[in-house]
Amino acid sequence: MIISSSAGAALPFLAVGLVGAAVVSFLLTPLVRRIAIRYGAIDHPDARRVNVRPVPRGGGVAVAIAFIVVAALMLALNEVVAFAFVPTNIDLVDVVGLLIGGALATAFGVIDDALDLRARWQFAGQLGLALFAIATGYVVVFIANPLGGQLHLPIPVAYGFSILWIAGMINSINFIDGLDGLSSGIGLIAAITLGVISLTQDVSQPFVAVLCFVLAGSLLGFLRWNFHPATIFAGTSGVMFLGYTLALLSILGAAKVAVAMLVLGVPIIDAFWIIVRRIAGGRSPFSPDRGHLHHRLLDVGLSHRQTVLLIYGICIALGVLALVLSGATQIYAFVGVFVASGFVLFILARGGLDPDAFGPDDRDEDDGRY
Repeated sequence: MIISSSAGAALPFLAVGLVGAAVVSFLLTPLVRRIAIRYGAIDHPDARRVNVRPVPRGGGVAVAIAFIVVAALMLALNEVVAFAFVPTNIDLVDVVGLLIGGALATAFGVIDDALDLRARWQFAGQLGLALFAIATGYVVVFIANPLGGQLHLPIPVAYGFSILWIAGMINSINFIDGLDGLSSGIGLIAAITLGVISLTQDVSQPFVAVLCFVLAGSLLGFLRWNFHPATIFAGTSGVMFLGYTLALLSILGAAKVAVAMLVLGVPIIDAFWIIVRRIAGGRSPFSPDRGHLHHRLLDVGLSHRQTVLLIYGICIALGVLALVLSGATQIYAFVGVFVASGFVLFILARGGLDPDAFGPDDRDEDDGRY
């Protein structure tokens, strides 16, 4: 990994974006919490949920506002001061897709937090967000070729893969959002990894790095309130915003999809195996149960905090791998992690509780807390 020559000039901007977003998110989250309590947006304990007391949800609103506001200010400051390191491939349509799309994702999540939408409506919202992103130019036109070089995708395939990537990322974050601070911490690690890779000589996108560090700061400020014992959950608003934003940041400019696949390997692979197991059992892929990786780790005796920290550690290790490996070897590493995780989940399943022991309820979507 070789850092680009333009990275040094970007470092003060990175620090300002990170700290600024963290402060905004930290100060805004208690306000969002009070609003959530006032309007009854609260997760109550039940047989499937991990929380043992009522906890308000919707904290993702604070994360989204912090990111959108600080990112917009960074863009405006960049135009005024005219920093020389700004890449030419960041234009207005990119900004619209990222910031306006992020706001739409958050708004849709707020509606779900308030109304508990059915899975079909959640999927429709995810599809709409993916189509909006594609309309603003966020299309994966090539991926790393395991045999070397890049594999360019035909336009129809590129559109289909982009929809799958964006909707899949949202669902992966949704499925892993089951313990205090888990999804926000994983998102923080992923954002920093994508930011660092954007500073390397091969990618050289310092302003994309700025956006990634702004997202990291937004999550860092929120994590103060979301880590165990959480006083507020991210809710669907946080899931939708974080999944959408990470998906787009991995596409923006030089595609970093292979990097995102590796550093987010835990939620992606967990979501895949959960869906396979549910379909194999003749159930909806969105039906609730206790088959997630974090549930398995709790079942074998780890505490809430130990489980979260262990998954953080795995994600950090995968992030380091993503930084030191090339595009082709990143794919090989992901496949290796995929196979190994399947084996680990199988072993945990044999030693843990029946994931279907609690059965489905009247909702058919998985909000990560089942």
